[in-house]
Parts: sequence; structure tokens; C-alpha cells
Amino acid sequence: MRTGVIAKKMGMMRLFNEDGRHVPVTVLALEGCQVVGARNEERDGYFAVRLGAGARKAKNVNKPQRGEFAKAQVEPKARVAEFRVDNADGLLPVGATVSADHFIDGQLVDITGHTQGKGFAGAMKRWGFGGMRASHGVSITHRAHGSTGQRQDPGKVFKNKKMAGHMGDRQRTQQNLEIVRTDVARGLIFVKGSVPGAKNGWLLVRDAVKVPTPEAAPFPGALKNDNEAPVVEDVVIATEVEVADTPAVEADAPAAEAAPAVEAAAVEAPAADAGEEKKEG
Repeated sequence: MRTGVIAKKMGMMRLFNEDGRHVPVTVLALEGCQVVGARNEERDGYFAVRLGAGARKAKNVNKPQRGEFAKAQVEPKARVAEFRVDNADGLLPVGATVSADHFIDGQLVDITGHTQGKGFAGAMKRWGFGGMRASHGVSITHRAHGSTGQRQDPGKVFKNKKMAGHMGDRQRTQQNLEIVRTDVARGLIFVKGSVPGAKNGWLLVRDAVKVPTPEAAPFPGALKNDNEAPVVEDVVIATEVEVADTPAVEADAPAAEAAPAVEAAAVEAPAADAGEEKKEG
């Protein structure tokens, strides 16, 4: 089991295949999806990767989260979530950034998000009721849901009765959505079809649980550090060796040549003084 990612829903568009057919896709963006912590079995009883995404002002983050972000040496995140893994092999290093090629083209994923909120809705819109008759005999109750209770016994309305109320804004998971394409440079994932949630909403993208994960998918994950050019340490080491060896040889040669000049000056100085004394005599 691999870790998932936290992505932001940017909207919908379409992509064209090689044969000219277009595919409706939802664009998901990875905005600073970094590892902020980990859970291990010895301390927590399970293995999990804690990811954070987005940016948030430090003043809007509580003290426990500030300490977690400071310990991981990452900026405060707008969204934090945990992804369970099977063992320690599935953990990622703290502070690493997950890239878009964590998923491959054609892979199926499960996406979790909060559906769009519709506010207070009636029974016909919320539950699809047919409503009352539209004839003149029905008076101002055309869209009413009708009776909801019973007689004196039990004398109440049972819970979970289909009535008017708050609609939408519920956590939902849509399964087996196909990854059409990924853009590593811009950190974008193109998913076929629609996904739960409104624009600019945060989504949790995981490997599909009902189908096996492709063997080509990177394990334990694809990190941005792997795609960047590595630091050339050999050049730095070679420069230090040249600086240490070359000046040492050059410094010895001038010192050896300068020594006889000083001794000659010391020898000639007394002779000149003796000549001056003879002239004075």
C-alpha cells in the first residue's frame, strides 16, 4: 500500500487523443505537497505518512501544528492528512515533496472530497420526491413531502427520515477514476470525468482499492528531489585538493629564493660601514 497525495481541484477541461476524440478531465494541482510527519508502529500502533499541502499564515495555525511544522522544517500548510501504509518501507522522508508522477497514465484512483453545499433544500430537491398533485384540489402543498409522523404511538418522527434539510457538503469517495495524463513540470494531474467537491477544494487521491496497483507505479513514492539535477560534489572536492596542494608548492619556492638575498645584505652592510670609518680616519 502506497501513500496518496493531497491535491486541489482547479476545474474541468478536455484533452484530445491522437485519434481526435476529446476526453473530459478534471485538473488537480499539487501545491507544495510535503511530508510533515510519520506514524510508526512502536509509538502509534500503525504506519502512516502525514502530508501537508497549500500555504497558510502562521498566525492562523494553532501551537501544536506550529510545532509539528517547525520540527519538519516546512512552511505552515492549509491542509494536513494521513495516509496509511503497510509497513516502514512505505514511509517517505520528512520534508520531501511529492511530485505529480506519483501516479502513472491509465492508473485507477479513488478520490475523496466534500461535495458542493446546496444549503437548505426541500424534500423534492434533496430526495427526489414526486410532490403532491398539481390539480386545483391541492392547496399550496404541491411541493410538500407530506406526513412524517405516526399516531399517538410512537408519537414521534424517527431519525434519518427523508425530510427537508441541509443538502450537500458531505464527505464522499468516488472510486475507479482514470488518470489520463500527468504534468510533472507544473504539478498537474488530469483525471477523467468529475470528482467530488467545488473548485479550489482539497481532495485526497489514493490508489484504487478494488484493482491492483500497477507495477510501474513508483514505490514508496515519486519525490521532486529525484527529478532535480543532483549536486555535483566531485567538483567541490577536486577544488579543495587543488587549493590545498598548489599554494603549498608555490609558497616554498619564493621563500628559498628570498633567503640568500637577506644573508647577502647582512654581509655587505658591515663592509660598507668599515669603508666609511677609514675615510673619516
